Amino acid sequence: MSDRPDEKGLEREDAPASDTSLEPTTGSDDVAGPAPHQVQIRRGMFGAAGSGDTSGFGRLQRVVEMPQPTAPPYGGWFDTVADEMAQVLPAGAVTAVVVHRGEITFTIERRHLLEVARALRDTPTLRFEHCASVSGVHLPTQQGAEMHVVYHLQSMTHNRRIRLEVTCPDADPHVPSVVSVYPAADWHERETWDMFGVQFDGHPALTRILMPDDWPGHPQRKDYPLGGIDIEYKGAVVAPPETRRSYT
Repeated sequence: MSDRPDEKGLEREDAPASDTSLEPTTGSDDVAGPAPHQVQIRRGMFGAAGSGDTSGFGRLQRVVEMPQPTAPPYGGWFDTVADEMAQVLPAGAVTAVVVHRGEITFTIERRHLLEVARALRDTPTLRFEHCASVSGVHLPTQQGAEMHVVYHLQSMTHNRRIRLEVTCPDADPHVPSVVSVYPAADWHERETWDMFGVQFDGHPALTRILMPDDWPGHPQRKDYPLGGIDIEYKGAVVAPPETRRSYT
């Protein structure tokens, strides 16, 4: 047994206490919010249809729900950011705000995206200097807004993170490129185009980055077949999964 005194609860004198003012006061699972909206009931492992289930999980069933817009006040610095954005952005640029699981998402009208990104980067009280990632989401049940593009922004000046979300219809999958504001978004937008087929207008070189240049389709869309097509890899052809195995 150690003869050292009990140090439980002690802190080093040179270790400052955590700055709890940086954390929002809402958004956790303990805070009541609007009831989530049921988008669909997904069956099978991946929710695909029309391509033969080769996963062996065809009887799985899951309810897909989406969080609904949150009414202000949002809590903590979320309100500070939202109020500042309301002052510097054009009317109608932000169409919805969602606070969910301690994170805040601003839905942006796509025609205002570049203006919003530039204001978020350059306004001293906002200063979201870094775009950490750009990703796509395909929600085929949302008519007129099937394609979603999500931007994760970080303010190193104020130690804050927010999310922007832009939607566009599947029939017109065009979104302005933010590379002129955030050069680091270059490869992220290429990957989103490659996987989902979203066209980023104004991108300096929107080409595939993961798949071969002549690859048909965009593999992370919900309507992309999970099987039933031949796959060519380095000159060899791999037969469709259902011709090689079965779960019966």
